Amino acid sequence: MSDDTAGGATPAGDPATHVRHRSSGADGQKRDLTYPAPPQPLVVPVYDNHTHLEIADGVGDDGDGPLDYREHLDRASAVGVRGVVQVGTDLETSRWSAEIASREPRVLAAVAIHPNEAPALAAAGTLDDALAELDELAARPRVRAVGETGLDFFRTGDDGRAAQLEAFRGHIEIAKRHGLALQIHDRDAHDDVVDLLLEVGAPERTVFHCFSGGPELASILAENGWYASFAGTVTFKNAQPLRDALVQLPRNLIMVETDAPYLTPVPYRGRPNAPYLIPFTLRSMAETIGTDVSMLAAQISSTTELVYGTWDSEPVTVEG
Repeated sequence: MSDDTAGGATPAGDPATHVRHRSSGADGQKRDLTYPAPPQPLVVPVYDNHTHLEIADGVGDDGDGPLDYREHLDRASAVGVRGVVQVGTDLETSRWSAEIASREPRVLAAVAIHPNEAPALAAAGTLDDALAELDELAARPRVRAVGETGLDFFRTGDDGRAAQLEAFRGHIEIAKRHGLALQIHDRDAHDDVVDLLLEVGAPERTVFHCFSGGPELASILAENGWYASFAGTVTFKNAQPLRDALVQLPRNLIMVETDAPYLTPVPYRGRPNAPYLIPFTLRSMAETIGTDVSMLAAQISSTTELVYGTWDSEPVTVEG
């Protein structure tokens, strides 16, 4: 997940609201905020392994505001994206994610403190309390993963690394205790992420969200049976190392995601991303690998259900 978000939403307990708003542009540059046209539907459906529906971004053709989570899911369903993993990055968004999953059968939840949030919590002396609440959220129905957690040495300097490592360890313990998958955020920190996973023992189902490595990291994932989830970045012109890693990885370790509203795939890079745009990324991945789109979709769907369980194995518990 990127960090160009701001607060200012209504309370997270109301599932019809957003919790964050994405900024309209960086350095004064305005983005095109219109949603891209939908792709041709997939014949074989897939899941979005990682998305942030709590973040408001985009406007409709008629000038309406950003889509809410139900509208996102309806658009996704129409093009063959049958479900999503809705990912929290702090306590507020993790509560929201768990609440949405309890109401919506197309949503499973992941809960976590983003690594870039950990230093401030540690400095305030509240990191342990935050991890304790995450432990409680992880026990809720339809919460199937702990994440996104990990290390980010791009946005956090040396003075924040100890807090990130402490938080990462805590998240790993929570995932193991509850038998949940682990979704990893790894930015400019490949070696340290791998070293910690090997030191403490990775959860049985460990996923590198928005995989950002090359063939060397892909080899490590393959050796350890860890999963790589590819976002729209794999379609970018300058992302050849990602495509090389994709070709190298065993097919049963590959998943697909949006990381919406960020990382919109080509040809709509820079515009608001959403789960309904997964087919663009999937088709690019199939072309890179040299396989049939439907065959790849079937493999990815099977893998995603192996990692998180099926979306209908636990009923929703709240009417909404």
